[in-house]
Amino acid sequence: MPRRFAQLTFTEHVKAAQAHYGTRAQAERYAESAQANAELGAREREFIAARDSFYLATVSDSGWPYVQHRGGSPGFLQVLDATTLAFADFRGNLQYQSVGNLAGNDRVCLILVDYPQRRRLKLLGHARVIDVAAPGGEAPAWLKQLQADAAEAPVERVLLIAVEAFDWNCAKHITPRFSERELQPLIDPLRQRIAALEARLRELGGVPPEN
Repeated sequence: MPRRFAQLTFTEHVKAAQAHYGTRAQAERYAESAQANAELGAREREFIAARDSFYLATVSDSGWPYVQHRGGSPGFLQVLDATTLAFADFRGNLQYQSVGNLAGNDRVCLILVDYPQRRRLKLLGHARVIDVAAPGGEAPAWLKQLQADAAEAPVERVLLIAVEAFDWNCAKHITPRFSERELQPLIDPLRQRIAALEARLRELGGVPPEN
């Protein structure tokens, strides 16, 4: 079965570019791979559950792409089933460009990056917006299921994403970066060791006592 991701993204212009740069045969082998890449498996579920951010791309009425960052606690983007994602969308910069774009074109692209391990996952899908303020709506049930923390920021909507295809990128050119949360297990033992050394030095009279 041809890869769904290639079916959606290998347009005639893309194929022409592949031919121009000498990668058309390689791209064709990729496109005809036995991996359909249309349903999320265990590998994708585990990867998505560990992420605390991703990039969301939408398309405006004028045809321009728009990319925004979304972040939260690890796992805030949830896999509901093999073809459905959901997340609580917090109030942002109040420009509403992403949600406005979705009113005219529901296509989205998500890019999730694991910087320390240099892994990257791309997803294509169609998004549905569920406003929290809509009277008699379904948002409260979704927020309960997603366990959205309203104390972190006001939740304005829930986005459901019907996944059409996904693909794993190669690790080239991904610079390893580490968040404070990822570094904490390494930093805490050092801080404890430093505190113990300072306490020992104070006992020996080498460090003045703290005020």
